[in-house]
Amino acid sequence: MSEKVLKLEIVTPEKKVLSKDIESLIVPGVEGYLGILPNHAPLVAGLKVGAISYKEAGKTEQVAVSGGFLEVAKNQATILASTAEFAKDIDVERAKEAKHRAEERLKQKDNIDVHRAELALARALARLKVSGRS
Repeated sequence: MSEKVLKLEIVTPEKKVLSKDIESLIVPGVEGYLGILPNHAPLVAGLKVGAISYKEAGKTEQVAVSGGFLEVAKNQATILASTAEFAKDIDVERAKEAKHRAEERLKQKDNIDVHRAELALARALARLKVSGRS
C-alpha cells in the first residue's frame, strides 16, 4: 500500500459498510473532531454521533454515524459504529420528522429522558448534514 493512502474500513454490527483507500479522514471524536492522514500514529478513540468525512481521489464523501470507536494502526483506520449511513441511503423526510420530534421533546422538559432526546436530535442532524439538506 502506498504511504500516501490510508485504508478505511467502516463496520456496523450488521455488515462491513465501507472498505477503501483514502487520502484523509475526519471523525467526530468524543472530545472533538479528529483529522487522520496516512502514517498517523496509532490511536484508539471513542466516536460520538456525527458525520465522518473522507477524501478519496480528491473528492470528499460523508457518512453519518451514531457513535462507536476508531482504531488507527499501520496506515489503516477501522471504525466500529452502531450505525453508518451514506447520503443516498438517508430518508430525508424521516430525518426531518425525527429532528422535529426531538426538538419538541426537549421543549417540554417534563417527564422526558433529556439525554435520549438530545441523542435523537444529534442523529437526525447528522443524517441531514450528510444528506446535504440540513
